Amino acid sequence: MEALKLQLMHMLISLKKSRKIPWVILRIILKTFNSKRIISISQTLAQVLQHHLRHQNQHKLALNDLYHHDLNLVLCRDDGSFMPKSTLFNAFSRILKRAELPSLPIHSLRHTHAVLQLEAGADMKYVQKRLGHGSVAITSDVYAHISKKLEKKNMDKFEEYTKGIID
Repeated sequence: MEALKLQLMHMLISLKKSRKIPWVILRIILKTFNSKRIISISQTLAQVLQHHLRHQNQHKLALNDLYHHDLNLVLCRDDGSFMPKSTLFNAFSRILKRAELPSLPIHSLRHTHAVLQLEAGADMKYVQKRLGHGSVAITSDVYAHISKKLEKKNMDKFEEYTKGIID
């Protein structure tokens, strides 16, 4: 937790721990060597996490020895123990329902993040590193064709470039 606090000051999150527990989704499961990485986060997310950690520290103080300090989890039950994956899935489902969106797997948030990064103009190599893909080709194959907005942006760039040649 101390390491996370320090990293939040620099707006970074280190993804390096792996623990396979079948009923837990809130522990990061690393699939490959490239999965071990440090990613930057926004100022807003850093503030949200800092607020969450302050709230979590209140539970630690209140429960003292009953709190599961040994697990050192960021997303957990109030006593510091593992949160069942159904808790996150159910919360995500409620959010989708309130927004009148179809049911989606929680992994769709990763895809949404990647597409929004690309639509915002992020470099494909940056997105590849952020997602932990082994090569930029994997990222490109999965995400480059998904977004109409991205397709239009690329066509507009091409048109702007060729105007100087054709004119």
